[in-house]
Amino acid sequence: MVYREIDRVSSPKRRNIRIICLSLVLIATVILAVTLGLTIRTTSSGSLKETIINRCNTYLKDNGATSQNDCEKIWASFTQAFVGKDPCGVPPDAYDSLIHTVSQEPACNRMLFWSKTKEIVHTFTEKRSCYVTLEDTLLGFLLDGLTWCGKNESQEIFTTGCPSWSNCVNNPVRSFWIQASAAFAESACGDVSVMLNGAIDMPFNPTSIFASVEVKHFNSSIMSSLTVLLVTKEGDTKTCESDASLKDLQNQLDPKLKYQCKIVPQSTIQTCISQPQIPCDDCW
Repeated sequence: MVYREIDRVSSPKRRNIRIICLSLVLIATVILAVTLGLTIRTTSSGSLKETIINRCNTYLKDNGATSQNDCEKIWASFTQAFVGKDPCGVPPDAYDSLIHTVSQEPACNRMLFWSKTKEIVHTFTEKRSCYVTLEDTLLGFLLDGLTWCGKNESQEIFTTGCPSWSNCVNNPVRSFWIQASAAFAESACGDVSVMLNGAIDMPFNPTSIFASVEVKHFNSSIMSSLTVLLVTKEGDTKTCESDASLKDLQNQLDPKLKYQCKIVPQSTIQTCISQPQIPCDDCW
């Protein structure tokens, strides 16, 4: 009788404990399910292959690039460069197959290079088709802003935990942009332009991709001239004639190439961005 009385008194407490435990388990299960669901959706929709294939199809549709481009073949050539390799052991020439797989005619007289001016350059080319940067070509468009790497003797592809630009010389992202930049420069034809930052000490910095890669690959047999567009902000005093780094640039160019430099206020470019009716030739 005593035991039954104890049972009767303690039973509601045990039920409450069981209810609380079951509730906690249920809540934990729901949280886990939601977390897994979100993770699965994020991983699936954000997979590198899906991103690149979607970009490829979008570019081909919007730009009418040659029918020789096959997005699946481009993806296969891309992965061959770094999958299964040490993330610090992918040299630039590993991307040669990818570069030869992508087919696109160079935009003669409209090719625009840049250094330390990426944001304003791409804001301009998004609004105007009169100039084309590497990132506006199919090859550059596919990989702009992305991170990727592989792992030695593994078929996995990673988009996090990869070496940063300066962690090691032969990392997959850095090597790609070096080789793609070299190929873009080699194809530069006619009158070519470069937009440099007139608000920094060395607009033509020897460590930049433009100085260390692209200038060295200009081909004077197909390229006629280089125009430097020195972007300045209000109050900047730098001029084309006074900057020593620009003199270094001129000295490094093949003497066959015509060279000129123009000061272009950033406000003028921004006006051309916001008012597309202004002819491109009047933007600088």
